[in-house]
Amino acid sequence: MDVPAVLNVENVTIRRGAATTLHDVSLTLASGKTLAVVGESGAGKSTLIGAILGILKPAKGRITWDDKPVPQGRPALVMQEPRSAFNPALSLMQSVNEPLIAQRTKMDTSRLERLCKGLELPLDVLDRRPSEVSIGQAQRVGILRALIAKSPLILFDEPLSALDATTQKHTARLIAELQVEEGFAALIVTHDLGYACAYGNDIAVLREGRIEEFGDASAFVASPKTEYGLTLRNAAIALGALELAA
Repeated sequence: MDVPAVLNVENVTIRRGAATTLHDVSLTLASGKTLAVVGESGAGKSTLIGAILGILKPAKGRITWDDKPVPQGRPALVMQEPRSAFNPALSLMQSVNEPLIAQRTKMDTSRLERLCKGLELPLDVLDRRPSEVSIGQAQRVGILRALIAKSPLILFDEPLSALDATTQKHTARLIAELQVEEGFAALIVTHDLGYACAYGNDIAVLREGRIEEFGDASAFVASPKTEYGLTLRNAAIALGALELAA
């Protein structure tokens, strides 16, 4: 039986100029599992993604995948601002094909058609440029590009924010189904605690660059360990984004 690869973020501190944006952060995420990272704006969620991608270098600590440095270009990323993820001069199909070219593999047309169908994206949308599609379509194409190359680690930065409620549920379900089939690790950064708790195996609560809580998602919903975690959970319940089990 294969041993799952593990993403390890070990005691990582990130400094940007005079500011420290992550303070001694430690997290783990195994293949086939989903870690949801939640917290207010400015908590350090996007900084964490930048560190995992190798864009931001830790002043302290280390980040590894399967006990080795995270391979450059291997984690796939779904960006929060979907149109900025694409070269405006290229068709969306050319952008979707970029990770396959980097891996020196050919497009699997049957997989492409399956993913487009699951994301409710007509194939001819991919013939257009980013400026010629809606923000919601651009976000789904970003998800398509992340999934197409079967990356072992996918980072999702607010992946559903540009979608309507029905499409959000449909897309979240598709990602979860593919994860069961293919075994990739998913790290989801989101403000939506309901989404985080519905699809995350574990929850990490960030506040001002520090980990407030990290552990099982269902245990967090039942009984947050910190006042801040309790505040976030209760706010999500009040907004109707989260329900307690009866």
